[in-house]
Amino acid sequence: MKNVKQQITLDQPAVYQIKVPDELDESWSDWLAGMTMAVESEGEDPPVTILTGKLDQAALHGLLRRLYSLGLPLISVVCVE
Repeated sequence: MKNVKQQITLDQPAVYQIKVPDELDESWSDWLAGMTMAVESEGEDPPVTILTGKLDQAALHGLLRRLYSLGLPLISVVCVE
């Protein structure tokens, strides 16, 4: 069986994982396009919020603009699908 990778397109949704510094409150979850939120913290390192969800390119850009308007720097944006 061949391992087929899905090609990312502008109109088809894909699963993205976005990491931002600090801990976002759960009250932001509705504002963040319904993405799931998890907080990672290791030892004395500052916490990192991980947002995961299925978005198309337009929704992804909208979410990134929202994070920018909050003044949150991005640690990473990865397509995990």
